[in-house]
Amino acid sequence: MRKWKQAALGLLAILAVGILSACGGNQGQATNGQMGSSDTTNESKDDVVIGLAISTLNNPFFVDLEAGAKEAAEAAGANLVVLDAQDDPARQVSQIEDLVTQGVDAIVINPTDGDAVVPAIEKANQANIPVITVDRAATGGKVATHIASDNVAGGRMAGEYIIDLLGGEGKVVELEGIPGTSAARDRGQGFNEVIGSADGIEVVARQPADFDRAKGMSVMENILQAQPEIDAVFAHNDEMALGALEAIKASGRSGIKVIGFDGTPDAVAAVKAGELVSVPGGGGNRRAVGPEPGGP
Repeated sequence: MRKWKQAALGLLAILAVGILSACGGNQGQATNGQMGSSDTTNESKDDVVIGLAISTLNNPFFVDLEAGAKEAAEAAGANLVVLDAQDDPARQVSQIEDLVTQGVDAIVINPTDGDAVVPAIEKANQANIPVITVDRAATGGKVATHIASDNVAGGRMAGEYIIDLLGGEGKVVELEGIPGTSAARDRGQGFNEVIGSADGIEVVARQPADFDRAKGMSVMENILQAQPEIDAVFAHNDEMALGALEAIKASGRSGIKVIGFDGTPDAVAAVKAGELVSVPGGGGNRRAVGPEPGGP
């Protein structure tokens, strides 16, 4: 949710500045012209410059994350350079390498791919630039700290809630996030640990839709055509859940419960409208709150 992201990024900015104070900083500098898609203010050689490498800004969750980071950086008196990888691991590695070359004081990374980002983190390590990961983890390199919700617990909550909603019996679809991301891996792990223990629940389809609303819709359209019986859908994020919801509406099918993860504004509105199902207690500190819906 927005408050979680703003609080986390506030902590992140304070933490980054604290790390730099302890380390003496790198006295680096980055500019809009050099970095491409970026946002900096009041730059000088003495200013703290923090790079924020985001997986994609084509997702409301990360747009909110960027907004929280900007607000927190401004409050902490730091300059923020924001880079959008557009869900391209190679692009993100190149962007982080550019930040290292520019000598920024700290780098905050929301990895597009937890494995692919490791060499870039190691280059930052070699340059003595502190690295913080947010929302998604990296599988290697030295990371000063990681800020995220408990995605495994969130996946378990979704699984438990689906079992409860269906009375322990039914056919379920899982829409997975981007392969290689810790969020997709962990949410899927928690969900399948729980679902796998329920003898009456069958996962009839499991397919990536890359955390994307349009892909969530197209993947769900294909699944609806292939599966005549579906009782519930768990999507690893709200964007895919909202896409699946549109596909279900268009198909004319009814009674399918759709559960998402994140608590984005559109998803909260859909929960309140009785279209998406809320998970009581939320998913690892993120939740959509609203009435118990009947589902489309």
